[in-house]
Formats: sequence, structure tokens, C-alpha cells
Amino acid sequence: MQWFHSLNLDPADGWITGLVAIVVAVIAALVLHTVAMRIAHHAARRSRTSVDGLVLDRVRRPLRWVTVTVAVGAAARFLPAGDTALRQVFGFLVPALLGWLALAALRAVQDVVESQADISVEDNLRARRKRTRATILGRIGAFFIVFITLCLMLLSVPGIRTIGVTLMASAGIAGLVVGAAAQPALKNLIAGVQMAFTEPIRLDDVVIVAGEWGRIEEIRLTFVVIKLWDERRLVVPVSKFLEESFQNWTRETSQLLGSVFWQLDPSADIARLRAHLETVVTANPRWDRRFFNLQVTDMKADAIEVRALVTAKDAAIAFDLRCDVREAMLAYIRDEMPEALPRRRYETAPGAEPVTVRAPDR
Repeated sequence: MQWFHSLNLDPADGWITGLVAIVVAVIAALVLHTVAMRIAHHAARRSRTSVDGLVLDRVRRPLRWVTVTVAVGAAARFLPAGDTALRQVFGFLVPALLGWLALAALRAVQDVVESQADISVEDNLRARRKRTRATILGRIGAFFIVFITLCLMLLSVPGIRTIGVTLMASAGIAGLVVGAAAQPALKNLIAGVQMAFTEPIRLDDVVIVAGEWGRIEEIRLTFVVIKLWDERRLVVPVSKFLEESFQNWTRETSQLLGSVFWQLDPSADIARLRAHLETVVTANPRWDRRFFNLQVTDMKADAIEVRALVTAKDAAIAFDLRCDVREAMLAYIRDEMPEALPRRRYETAPGAEPVTVRAPDR
């Protein structure tokens, strides 16, 4: 298309020629993008996995605008003074669109990991590990993509190029200054990066923090959201999981051993209770058929402590199983063994007179 420059046209004709070239470039870019996406979607439908479709859905929109912007930038040279003003505009837009495309690609990778890591299965330890690491590293990557994109956008404009250079060159010094001014936030940010590799918690882990029972619902760079059993949300700084002790009931496996306690009379027939416990536990569908027992674990003046242990495949089912066992055994003791209920005993020496307890005088 060099023949356009050889024609002796007035400025108005030059603008018309440039605008026509831009319109043609936009149409050609849209057609090229549409054809390429249809071919890619056709190939994705023939694939055995849904990974290709997830990636295409994420990058389709930013890739369209990147293609259009590049085409318009190539056609803008046919405009009068197009190399001066529009070059700065497109030099500002291209890094922004490329950053958008990079973020979309990063989100596509996270979608692929989540699609391949199903946490709804019974043994979901490996899936939760993959999702947790992908979530934390994805947020770290998004932060750096946005930072680099802003720097490139500032470098593309001559008037504020020094700001971009200064921003990139002084990133280390700025980090020290910000770290000194916002030490708690920086500590939580570093703790979030450390958590991605040490994995003290993962998504959907059952934990007890500050006396509250719940599941890890969301892991951010600086805080963690825990969904409590009564549907409240507990927001905890990330550093708390690295500096303080907490309970993780699903660290290695979701299987759990639950305990049930009763205070009974010392004359209770433990063998009979143990036999009935077997009937109750084996008939309950919540029991995972791994283990159960009943033992006397403590003795006091007026009562003994009887403990039953039962196993279940996860914490929620273990809680319901414990309640079922407690209720069934209490009903059995009330109806069939009332003598096992705790009683207070008073012994009087032979021939002693009954003692009358009087209220103190006022």
C-alpha cells in the first residue's frame, strides 16, 4: 500500500484515506479473529477434555481487542501526522491490552487447575492442595502483571516516561519504605507467599481457630475467610496461621475419630452397655466401619466417666454420629438400665441419731 504515499493528495484526502485504511484494518482484524476462534473452538470440541474450551473462553475477548489495536496501529501511518499522536495513544493501549491478555491467560490456568482438582470427591486432599496453591500463586502473579503493565504504560508516554523509569528502578527502595510504613500488611503478604508452599491450611480444610469451628472458604494474600458452622464468616490474618497454634482436622485425611462421654453410676453394667453400643454403631449409616469401643476412662466419688469412640469419614458426619450415639445410649439407659444413672449415696453409722440440718439464725 505504498502507492498511497506517492499520490499528491490534500490534507482532507489524506485523512479520508487514513480513516478508510483504519476501517479496513478493523474489519480485517475482526474477521481474522472470528475465523481463528471458530477454528480453535471446533478443535476444542473434538478434544476429549474441557481444558481447551476453558482457555478459549478466557482469552477470546482480550485477544480480539489486541488484534484490533495492532491492526489499527499498523493502519494509522496513513493518517496525516499519524506517527506522532496516534503512536503515543497506541503505545499506551497496547501494554494495557497485553496485560489484560496476560491476566486472562493466568485466570485460564487457574480454571484448568480447578477443573482438574475436584474437591467434591471423598478423598480430596490432593485436589485441595492444588486449588490452594493455584489460588495463592494466581493472586501473586496478577499483582506482578498489573505492576509491570502500569510501568510499561508509563514508559510509552514521553511526558511521563521518567515516572515509569523511576517506578521500576526504585521498586526495591519503595518496597523498603512501604514495608516500614505498613509492616503488618507486608508481613501478611509475605506470609501468604510462604503459605503457598508450606501449606498449613488448604481450601475446604476443617479448622478450629480462636475457639471457632469452620471450613476454609477463601485464602487471600493477606487474610483467610473461614465459614463457621452457623454460616458466619471469620476473617483471620494470614500470619496467624504461621505464628500461632490452631487445629486442622483435615491436614492429612478427612477421616476423624469422635468421642462421646457419659457420667454413670459406679454400679453400671459396662459389658451390657458395650454390647448395646455395638448394636447402635453398626446400625448407623454414618459409621465408616473402621473402629469403635467403649471404656471407663475416669472414676470419681459418685460417678464414673464412660467414653465411647467412633470413626467417620469427615468431621461433619462424625459430629452427627456422636449425637446419634449419645441419644441412643441415653434412651437405652433410661428405659433398660435406670440403675446406671448417677445417684448420691449417704451412709449413717449404726445406731446414730438422724442429723437435722437447721438454717442459720439471722
